[in-house]
Amino acid sequence: MNTTAPATNTAPRGPRPGAPRPGGAPQGGRGPRQGGPRPGGRPGSGRGGPRRDGQGAERSEFAQKLIGIRRVARVMAGGRRFNFSVGIVIGDKKGRVGVGLGKAIDTQLAIEKATRSAKRNMITVDLTKNRSIKHEVGSKYCASVVEIKPSAGRGLVAGSSVRTVLELAGVTDVTGKLLSRSKNSVNNARAALDALKQVSVKIKQ
Repeated sequence: MNTTAPATNTAPRGPRPGAPRPGGAPQGGRGPRQGGPRPGGRPGSGRGGPRRDGQGAERSEFAQKLIGIRRVARVMAGGRRFNFSVGIVIGDKKGRVGVGLGKAIDTQLAIEKATRSAKRNMITVDLTKNRSIKHEVGSKYCASVVEIKPSAGRGLVAGSSVRTVLELAGVTDVTGKLLSRSKNSVNNARAALDALKQVSVKIKQ
């Protein structure tokens, strides 16, 4: 009969889970969180980089308004290619106004192109003391026919994109009328701009 006692494990055991390590954090956990901002970040924020609160951004002197945005297609050898066409009117409401059209594969890029085009085609309207025009003007662009008359004391009476052009030009006390059935807002705006060229200031070059 074997009377030998079973061997016992005399190896030292490790620390219990959750027990503090010598000079460190408890096992299985994180150490105390170190406060303070990260290098290059904002105080109290975990993300680095400059602030995006809009401070220091240059503000444009022109107000702008979209008068038309549509998706256009061009047939290529591999199929149709889609772009965006954007019409925009910009002005400082002090006599300067312009109309531009831009096309691009992205709407933001199309808006930037239209803005640059409007700045190139900008005119300066010769306003009276009452911020009106001196005499009646009219113009035709494609199928759009526009007529603008001075009207003292009535304010700005116009519709469609003609009103947008007159507002951003700072023109008041006028009556704008569309004599055509065209619903194209870009053509209506360009017809209004051509009409205002008759009372614009000639820039000497």
